[in-house]
Amino acid sequence: MTKTSHRAMRWLTSGNLVGQIIIGLLAGILLAIISPDSAKAIGLLGELFVRALKAVAPILVLVLVISSIANHAKGQKTSIRPIATLYLLSTFFAAVVAVVASFHFPQQLSLNDIHQGIAPPRGIEAILQGLLLSIVVNPLDALLNANYIGILVWAIGLGLAFRHGSNTTRTVLNDLSAAVTWLVRKVIRCAPIGIFGLVASILATNGFAALWSYASLLALLLGCMLIMALVVNPMLVYWKIRRNPYPLVFLCLRESGVTAFFTRSSAANIPVNMAIAKRLNLDEDTYSVSIPLGANISMAGASVTITVLTLAAVHTLNIAVDLPTAVMLSLVASLCACGASGVAGGSLLLIPVACNMFGIPNDTAMQVVAVGFLISVLQDSAETALNSSTDILFTAAVCQAEAAAKATSDANIAAEADKVVE
Repeated sequence: MTKTSHRAMRWLTSGNLVGQIIIGLLAGILLAIISPDSAKAIGLLGELFVRALKAVAPILVLVLVISSIANHAKGQKTSIRPIATLYLLSTFFAAVVAVVASFHFPQQLSLNDIHQGIAPPRGIEAILQGLLLSIVVNPLDALLNANYIGILVWAIGLGLAFRHGSNTTRTVLNDLSAAVTWLVRKVIRCAPIGIFGLVASILATNGFAALWSYASLLALLLGCMLIMALVVNPMLVYWKIRRNPYPLVFLCLRESGVTAFFTRSSAANIPVNMAIAKRLNLDEDTYSVSIPLGANISMAGASVTITVLTLAAVHTLNIAVDLPTAVMLSLVASLCACGASGVAGGSLLLIPVACNMFGIPNDTAMQVVAVGFLISVLQDSAETALNSSTDILFTAAVCQAEAAAKATSDANIAAEADKVVE
């Protein structure tokens, strides 16, 4: 092997992943322009990559959470509660941002054809019932169907049980966790090839012609998500770390958001966030639970989508909305967003629940869902990028804030000790 080929191989296996993803993106766009038929065929690479991530993510979550809890020392502090609080605040504020933006820039929809073949939940009760029923499932069924709520519950239960096991058992769990993590890293290294196939096939199949008719609506959705990513979330991070939040924000958007944009699945992006958390030297006891949890309840992007499309339908039908109703919509949208599945298009199926607040018939609401699917090429990608990057952002912020607080406390103790010695 020549030096040039050796350097090329080393760059492919251990080079900058973000740079490789950008190259894959540009190559996909170029192929779609030059040869649409070849671009459609090469889409198999993207499908294989997404399926590989989805296949390994449930096992990774189960093993990491079990190992983390089983090896957790009694009395050792974790930071799940403040992270979960940030998740829920971000999801609610996203709905508020979407309400304010929708009142300033009201949208009109062309409600004609009804999107058939989709069965959305009939109300908030159905969402809560679905969440509760997803807890009490067979663990194998949870793994096979990527039911992350069920996986988390079983992982926590088994982790607590294994805390009473022998040291050998806990060592085996650690080794199993390391083995699955190694496998995930290998899958993640394939991201540039997968994204090359995804971008090429999406552009060759759909293009952007269908998006122009709803360019204003799409701009409002993306604008709200950008406000969340670049204004609201940084404010929440600053509240925790008390320093410039943007280096951490941009790191999470670059390393997590880019991959999530193309996989369009928060669940599939869990391994990516796990790898980032490990590289940032965050507390494994915390991130092994908070990242999977975030894939289920950190849904700022979904909250924006549900609120904006619901209010677009409201404005189209000339339904009056007062401030209390808008606040209630924010709460409903937040709850619906937390019930959205971690797969592409999951939030769109919950729009009829929010529409039901205004007495909009289900058939009309399903037309709004159809509009969502029409623009989902960009809407769902941006939504997932915001959701998934927020998971690692808040986990890192809380872990770093607590590490800084501990360092300050240790420094104060040392200073007091020095005074005593003097």
